[in-house]
Amino acid sequence: MMRIAVFGLGEAGSEISRDLAAARAEVIGFDPADVDTPTGVMRVTDPASAVVDAEFVLAITAGADALDALTQALHTIPTGAVYADLSTSSPAKKRELATMAAGASLRFTDIALMTTVPDRGLRTPMLASGPAAAEFLAAVTPLGATVEVVGTEPGEAATRKLLRSVVIKGVAAVLIESLRGARKADLAVETWQSVMGQLADADEQFIRRLVEGTGLHAKRRLDEMAAAVDLLDELVVASTMTQATMQILESVLAEGLPDLPDI
Repeated sequence: MMRIAVFGLGEAGSEISRDLAAARAEVIGFDPADVDTPTGVMRVTDPASAVVDAEFVLAITAGADALDALTQALHTIPTGAVYADLSTSSPAKKRELATMAAGASLRFTDIALMTTVPDRGLRTPMLASGPAAAEFLAAVTPLGATVEVVGTEPGEAATRKLLRSVVIKGVAAVLIESLRGARKADLAVETWQSVMGQLADADEQFIRRLVEGTGLHAKRRLDEMAAAVDLLDELVVASTMTQATMQILESVLAEGLPDLPDI
């Protein structure tokens, strides 16, 4: 039976560790926080106890805690074990973690969770990179995981996730800013329906028009966003994302558009 140590039993860690245990892995969990223990997981009170005889260590923590997760039992993890960091951290941080892991004779893989974990657990799509990426894939795929290896260098998985996050989290931020203004203008429902109608009908052609049209109409759109900033100011709503849009439009006027993939 595969023995897996899991650091972090929060929202993501609890679901992934529960599914690993359900797939008949021996899962030992550690989390200093007062969180529930997932079904089938053996909970211990210190990180050194969690990693005894572990073949794999999965650190499922916030990015800010990734370094502490590794160092808390760095020299107790068995030599040659695979250390998988599932935090959302920068590629540079992943490379730093990989160097530290290698110094302790551990095999490192950078894992990027590509969507939210609740209701998916171990089935959450993952990207893997780093020296032990293929070994991680071979171990967890039979347990029900969906993993794609994208490279042998730590940080390659993180790079792919974060580039997508610029869009996904940016869209959410823009919507929040717009809806704050819409509520102040008593237009929340109408604005929501209008935006959702456009997003629901979006396809690649629509998105290409958005980007390519920005190159053709950057000056006009810059003026439009300046008017939007004035509106948000009038409504006493912070225009953080709208002002950022103006900065991008100014950069397009100065530098042009990036080339779009021809696919």
